[in-house]
Amino acid sequence: MAQDTPPGKKRGLSRPIEVVRAELLKDPDTKRIAKAVGMELEPYVELVLEYAQDKDKQPVLHVVSDEELRANGFTPPTAEDVAKVLSAAAKGELGVNQEFEKSDFQASAGPKGPSLSGDKE
Repeated sequence: MAQDTPPGKKRGLSRPIEVVRAELLKDPDTKRIAKAVGMELEPYVELVLEYAQDKDKQPVLHVVSDEELRANGFTPPTAEDVAKVLSAAAKGELGVNQEFEKSDFQASAGPKGPSLSGDKE
């Protein structure tokens, strides 16, 4: 990764942190994301700010055993569950959730304007 900043100098926010914090706290998308990841809003905003203040900071990934997950109240996915997610990702189906499915949204049957190909349909 190329950097233009000297070693030891953080690459981060160009605006005051208090302004960014206030914007994040009132942003509906931030609230939705915090809820989706199972965090309270304020700790989520502080975590976002931590990474925003230091663009070079790398996220931490914790790998735990299935037994440890169960001991902490989580049900680990089965191999079949993982295969379904990977298959859905390969098909471009990720991101289509139950709320979308319940919306009865239907793509239009065809273009609503004149065709650029000259077709009269």
